[in-house]
Amino acid sequence: MTTFRLAALTMAALCSAAFLAGPLRSADDPAPVPVGDGVADDTVALQALVDAGGAVRLPAGTHRITAPIVINLQAIGRTSISGDGAARVVMAGPGPAFRFVGTHDGTAAPSSVKDRVWARENAPMLDGVEIVGDHPQADGVGADGTMQLTLTRLVVRKARHAVRLTGRNRNVTLSECHLYENRGVGVLMEDVNLHQIDVANCHISYNAGGGVVARGSEIRNLQIGTCDLEANVGPANEYGAPANVWLDSTHGTVAEVAIVGCTIQHSQNGERSANIRVTSGGPFPGENADDFRTGHLLIADNVLSDVQTNIELTGVRAATVTGNTLWQGFTANLVAEDCTRLILANNVLDRGPLYHVGRNASAKLGVRLERCTDCTITGNHSAGEAFAEAAVILRDCERVNLTGNTITDYGAAGLLLDGVTTGLVTGNLIRDDRPDEAGVALLTENLRGVTLANNLLGEDAE
Repeated sequence: MTTFRLAALTMAALCSAAFLAGPLRSADDPAPVPVGDGVADDTVALQALVDAGGAVRLPAGTHRITAPIVINLQAIGRTSISGDGAARVVMAGPGPAFRFVGTHDGTAAPSSVKDRVWARENAPMLDGVEIVGDHPQADGVGADGTMQLTLTRLVVRKARHAVRLTGRNRNVTLSECHLYENRGVGVLMEDVNLHQIDVANCHISYNAGGGVVARGSEIRNLQIGTCDLEANVGPANEYGAPANVWLDSTHGTVAEVAIVGCTIQHSQNGERSANIRVTSGGPFPGENADDFRTGHLLIADNVLSDVQTNIELTGVRAATVTGNTLWQGFTANLVAEDCTRLILANNVLDRGPLYHVGRNASAKLGVRLERCTDCTITGNHSAGEAFAEAAVILRDCERVNLTGNTITDYGAAGLLLDGVTTGLVTGNLIRDDRPDEAGVALLTENLRGVTLANNLLGEDAE
């Protein structure tokens, strides 16, 4: 009786272990075992682990693969993959090392999520894995058709693109990741219909094609927060000059975006390099002129430096730029063209003695708005000589409220208003009190319907 009970318990334990590990295999068809020595091809073994579904733990070691590990969520069910920070995957073939494929075709609204997605697909996860590219077309992670994809604690380096989202995705979270030294983009949203994506607490650096990039997509609810984005500005490519954050809606739409609490910087050597570039094709062709492709943008409480232009906005509607610290804009600190409903408030635009040495001393700095309408510019502090027509330039702008700003030690001119129509310029302090400085506080030309009052200017105002 005792022998029978021991045998039964042993068989139960074996069955339980087999259930946790995945489907039972016969002795003639054993599951492939990843070698993890960085030499053997572990593609088949890793794919078998993933195909078992459930909570997949990658063995420690360096796993070389030559084809994408495909996570077909409808086929294998809800899946999480973890490397515990000890698993390295070397992608020695084209495509993403891990490719998530789902069937979600609804929105983010619960009522649009089909039962099959809740049953087998939602909330796929990848955590604690390092991916190293070893092929010209190798990517880190790809996803299409996912609902609530979560990518955490990843390292992706020497790939083409670190994370590439295409097709249709909803509710993506990317956090605590290091996307470093890739030939293309850190986070690429390309030809994707994507609503709700959070990029938080990540280091995204030295990606030659840009840091966080959107192009040819419909994107809503993009949050980039408390990240360090650095030197993602390699040579110009077929799409243009890269930027640390580069949102291009020339062939799509981007709206409801918050870029908050980040340090964003480098490199001045990049052609037309920018820390934040938002480019729009303007209104939709043939539709209401107020219906812009890009809008409802918040850029707040960031530290930005050491590029050609720190913030570059083109054809953007309803943007707020507030509480940022900007310096070392080698072409300009901020440029806005053809924008409407633009607020610039409480930003510090500085030269800074720590950076006023060597080549850094040649940074032009300055703020320039051209052909913008309905703008409020208030509470900003511009300090340090701007090597431009003026430290702040408004040209061919309409309905502008410029109030309560401080412009000091500006060089040639403090404020230039050229072709401004319908505006208030009140309560500004514009002075250069450095010895032997002969700049002009205020220059105006072709003004119509503009009130200038209660401004404290330098001695020579024209």
